[in-house]
Amino acid sequence: MSQKVYITKNLVEDLKNECDGRSPKGVFILVDSNTRQLCLPLLMKDEFFKQVHVIEIKPNDDHKTLESIASVWQYLSENGATRKSIMINLGGGMVTDLGGFAASTFKRGMDYVNVPTTLLGAVDAAVGGKTGINFAGLKNEIGVINSSKSVLINADFFRSLDHNNFLSGYAEMIKHGLISEPKVWNNILSYDLEKINYEALPELLLESISVKEKVVAIDPTEKGLRKVLNFGHTVGHSFESFAMETGAPVLHGYAVAWGMISELYLSYKLLGFPKQTLALAVQMIKENYGVLKISCNDYEHLYDLMTHDKKNEGDGRILFSLLKDIGEVEINVSVSKKDILDSLDFYCEAVGLG
Repeated sequence: MSQKVYITKNLVEDLKNECDGRSPKGVFILVDSNTRQLCLPLLMKDEFFKQVHVIEIKPNDDHKTLESIASVWQYLSENGATRKSIMINLGGGMVTDLGGFAASTFKRGMDYVNVPTTLLGAVDAAVGGKTGINFAGLKNEIGVINSSKSVLINADFFRSLDHNNFLSGYAEMIKHGLISEPKVWNNILSYDLEKINYEALPELLLESISVKEKVVAIDPTEKGLRKVLNFGHTVGHSFESFAMETGAPVLHGYAVAWGMISELYLSYKLLGFPKQTLALAVQMIKENYGVLKISCNDYEHLYDLMTHDKKNEGDGRILFSLLKDIGEVEINVSVSKKDILDSLDFYCEAVGLG
């Protein structure tokens, strides 16, 4: 199913149009406690949305669980949802991931629309049809690939983000720049992250989203090319899981940014990625994203976490998507344990832990 992605100037009217004449009783809005307070009031100014069902879940990724999704299914069941109903997911990546999965599986599937309220959600989770929940301590372990009917982006929501959450989303844009072409990469590098220009953001955002859309259109179910979007994520997800285990969870984009440091090193070592570009990217990440504190004592556990990565094919190898240069990606690169541990050494040295 094709997915429309567009910047909306009138969210209320565009969302009503996406409901395709449905009664308010057939419309279900999923929010977390934050977006209920900060974002839902914009819709509730309209008489139509005052009559729809609102489902609230707890915020943050540690609530992207079986218990949370079961509560959504329960609400849908008790309030007359059918396959002809529609769900509007109003929130960040956690809400669009969980809500998309709930809609895709309830009564074997109902339409859903994503309205990302975070930059990370807009450039990553809300686009491309990946849905899911965390399970057994592993991120997005259970889910389906099923595109939303549409993605409506209201860039004004991003003005309310704190700087850390803005940067978390921007990390995925850095990734899109690295896997696309020099022009996009240069635009990403030149955007001032200290003095954010919200007027210029929508154009940069659409450029970044288009990178993902083009890849997803060619390979919607991740049989091949779509794996390029996992650049930075094999190591990044291990960092994210590790941080969650220690009781000090980190934002997804930060974990991906740190993961890109290690995976750029692997790209340089194994595929000849340009050293100058490596240094430039690492410096940008170091300056903006700080550090996840790890030591050599953590390497074995981080390696074990990487063995659970969904790109692996069950034969014991850990597979990466790596870069020969900007926009030149090689997927399914099998990397030895020694090289992976070396990449963790490089990360530690790059961020000042070595």
